[in-house]
Amino acid sequence: MPLSDIKARIAKAEADAGRAPGSVHLIAVSKVQPNERVHAVLSEGHRLFGENRVQEAAGKWPTFREEFPDVRVHLIGPLQTNKTRQAFGLFEAIHSVDRPKLAKTIARIAQEEGHCPDLFIQVNTGEESQKAGILPTDADGFIRECLDMDLPVHGLMCIPPVDEEPSLHFALLAKIAKRNGLKGLSMGMSSDFERAIALGATHVRVGSAIFGERVPG
Repeated sequence: MPLSDIKARIAKAEADAGRAPGSVHLIAVSKVQPNERVHAVLSEGHRLFGENRVQEAAGKWPTFREEFPDVRVHLIGPLQTNKTRQAFGLFEAIHSVDRPKLAKTIARIAQEEGHCPDLFIQVNTGEESQKAGILPTDADGFIRECLDMDLPVHGLMCIPPVDEEPSLHFALLAKIAKRNGLKGLSMGMSSDFERAIALGATHVRVGSAIFGERVPG
């Protein structure tokens, strides 16, 4: 589906929800996509992308940034603590702050580097044992812990269970964010981003609908 069609659907969803035009940021999920597909989307003028792995991003984005210096890349996949410093040099935002050890590592490196990417705390809204993220019952305390370390917590992120209605999880994430005074909501993917926008998403992560099916490498 052309990028323009996705952007038109986002604009309609914003209007239907009574949201301001442009209030939703489209993250084009470029993980495991051939460079020529990514370059094509860059050439159309899109500048916000999402990657799942530090190593893949390191092999791709420094070169693209030479041609497109205004591009912004967000880490939307898990971050190992030993890759944190490298992530600081690659990403404008990290959407997967999911445990106290990682938060403390980010805080330490932020002090050393004098800057920090925008942060989203990942909440495991489905309480799935195989999935990363802070449990909903622990979210308020973890958010406070991060803010007490002066971390730039921009908002929350979730990945709903595949076999459940995502709107229930989007609503839960929005509720947690509101009571903690957080504005950012990273939620919604190719199959459900309109429902996420209706429930307050500020960042939607769309990959296959823009690029086509991923090409495993």
